[in-house]
Amino acid sequence: MPDTSSSLLSIRNLKIEATSYPPGEPPKRITIVDGVSLDLQKGKVLGLIGESGAGKSTIGLSALAYGRGGAEITGGEVNLNGTNILALGKDGIRKLRGAKVCYVAQSAAAAFNPAHKLGDQVIEASVKHGLMSKDEARKRALYLFKVLGLPNPETFGDRYPHQVSGGQLQRAMTAMALCSNPELIVFDEPTTALDVTTQIDVLAAIKHAIEETHTAALYITHDLAVVAQISDDIMVLRHGKMVEYGSVKHIIETPSEDYTRALVNVRQEMRHEAPDQSKALLKVDNVSAQYSNGFKVLHNVSLHLCKGQTLAIVGESGSGKSTLARVITGLLPPSEGQITFEGKPLTPTLKKRSRDELRRIQLIYQMADTAMNPRQTVRDIIGRPLTFYYGLRGAAKTARVKELLDQIEMSNGFIDRYPAELSGGQKQRVAIARALAAKPELILCDEPTSALDPLVAEGILKLLMKLQEEQQLSYVFITHDIAIVRAIADSVAVMHRGKLVRFGAKSQALSPPFDDYTDLLLKSVPEMEIGWLEKVLTTRRMESAGN
Repeated sequence: MPDTSSSLLSIRNLKIEATSYPPGEPPKRITIVDGVSLDLQKGKVLGLIGESGAGKSTIGLSALAYGRGGAEITGGEVNLNGTNILALGKDGIRKLRGAKVCYVAQSAAAAFNPAHKLGDQVIEASVKHGLMSKDEARKRALYLFKVLGLPNPETFGDRYPHQVSGGQLQRAMTAMALCSNPELIVFDEPTTALDVTTQIDVLAAIKHAIEETHTAALYITHDLAVVAQISDDIMVLRHGKMVEYGSVKHIIETPSEDYTRALVNVRQEMRHEAPDQSKALLKVDNVSAQYSNGFKVLHNVSLHLCKGQTLAIVGESGSGKSTLARVITGLLPPSEGQITFEGKPLTPTLKKRSRDELRRIQLIYQMADTAMNPRQTVRDIIGRPLTFYYGLRGAAKTARVKELLDQIEMSNGFIDRYPAELSGGQKQRVAIARALAAKPELILCDEPTSALDPLVAEGILKLLMKLQEEQQLSYVFITHDIAIVRAIADSVAVMHRGKLVRFGAKSQALSPPFDDYTDLLLKSVPEMEIGWLEKVLTTRRMESAGN
């Protein structure tokens, strides 16, 4: 346990509860965080890591005396500079938030008001709390824009949220949190939604800003390799309890607990690369595509996928990965080129495809939350394609839904639950079952594990590999996670700005010599190594100086 004598934040025996409403049962109290204690010194960073539902974000929000989604702090103390903030009352807590303690959310796009300029939003809390005048706050914001490496810092604040990239928006949100000179910042998965090349820039900017301003931070994430680059200590959580707590070196190199060791060793290779076959199930020949305004988003892309194999498509945000998937599904017709499926040209537009063409190609979305109707039960969600493609109803449909639940390793007890009553991993399994209900030959997986913690994601990947082996399914797996590519792919396509820059068997595509972009992509994947971030940034500076 770290030294507590100079603690800025000291949490003791924290207990947080919420009320659960199980279907067909009376409401019951559940414990989300159970007896957690921690200490954080000024200018230090504590990483909170664990699977979904471990209590990471709930503990982080307790530093603002806040309980999200009906959660209630029912025991323990949260002390900031020796004051128990839970006893402050509404006015005291209101003065605390945005002044002494600030919060950086996972999705900056959802956190900014699209109708207001970035600069006005960055300085708002500092001015409203009376900490600075508008002019002083603008000078502070300009300083932070420079520290965070934002482009054209003098005019950056004049832009609206939609006029900057995701990585720039995430850094702007960090500037907003730092503007009031807070004592503590809670970072809640600030790089999870970013591609690896953007993530490394945001991580470096956050780390530099923390060092420059001497602000303490709680850094919440499910990626141990990421938290190892920015934290001084790490707390591992599971089921609302502390599993292990110690220095980054201890957690990474000599973890004591089995669960921590599982986190360190996650995402090993799950399958060996299958030999390429002569006959392709899917062929994309010189395909280009453009939006209705004429903007070209794909440029002469050609690739193929053999039956029973997995093609991973990688690249940063805006590279054209998901756009290519939309073209394959018919949501965006190609402006040039052709797509063939089992040797026959595929109808370009979704509306004109036959029911059988629709059935044979299914899609699993990145966010299962937004891909499901919250008012429908699991029975309805999985059952809809059964009725649409096979006309199943009544007892026959229910029996088939139960078979599919068994295939995705979920019990029949889930059949009448709503999406809100499922964990993130369970929702994604239901999304897989919905795709399987059509008995497809090809499934397009659009980043289906990016929002999941490593161990849950590994379970989903193992399930997909098992189903592939049993049913000879073919996958196009869109991702920015090179670790996933190494674990499951047979072939790899690397995309950049709408162009295919590399394509081939995994052993070839991920082996040198590399083109410049693939080299950058592979070097940007966080490694479970202390000091990795500094090493990569030093290499970049040396290469830049050499050019």
